[in-house]
Formats: sequence, structure tokens, C-alpha cells
Amino acid sequence: MDYERPVGASDETVAAVGTLSEALEYVERARGHLYAAHQLLGHADLTFGDAADELRAAGNAEAADRVDRDVVGRNVLDGRWTFQVVDEFDATYYAPVAECVRWVEGELMDGRRHVYEAEMKDRRRTAGRPHHERRPPDRR
Repeated sequence: MDYERPVGASDETVAAVGTLSEALEYVERARGHLYAAHQLLGHADLTFGDAADELRAAGNAEAADRVDRDVVGRNVLDGRWTFQVVDEFDATYYAPVAECVRWVEGELMDGRRHVYEAEMKDRRRTAGRPHHERRPPDRR
């Protein structure tokens, strides 16, 4: 991947696109947490169902019925299970935001990502020291 600054890109533009990229990285992290919640709550729902079965098998039908009726299969938001939440997030927020960031990178950085970070790496590394190489061996 090419991380070189495009010809004509100012320091301010590189920094601004770097900030934009950082913001998207936070969205990516939030998306990961949302998907984690989706998986955790889905697993919890299945486990509540197992608990209801165990309560019933242990002779606690009333408690099992209450868990089945009030908890198992319950929406996490009004009318939504978590798969609907993540799908709506992806369609309403994530996809348009990611597309916008990629468009800006395409327009202002010739499609290059992480130009700001690549320049930061160049400033912070110790040239000539092992494990401080500018790029991987096949891309030097």
C-alpha cells in the first residue's frame, strides 16, 4: 500500500484527513462493541431459555413459565432484537459515514489511507535500527 503524501497535499490537509480517519476508527470500535452486545445478548437469550428448561425440569414450572413469558425472546429495543439494531446502525450510520471518509481520502489523498500516520512513523522511528524500518521488506 502506498502511504506517500500525494503531490500538492498540504500539511493541514494531511492532518485533517488524519483526524477524519481517527473519527472513523472510533466508529469502527463502537460498531465492534455493538456487535459484541448483539452476540452477548443473543447468547443470554438462549441461556435464559436453558434456565427456564432447567427450572421446569427441577419442578419449578411457575418460575420457568415466568422466564419463558417475560424474558425469552424479549425485544431489546421497541420492536427490535439486536440483529435489527446492528442492521439499522450499519445502514443508517456506519455505511454512509465510512463511504464519506473513503470519498474524502479518494479526493484529497488519491485514495491513500493513513498518510498522516505514515508520516508520524517516519518522524518517530530511528532510521537504521532493527525493527524501525520504514516499510516491510517487500515494500521498501
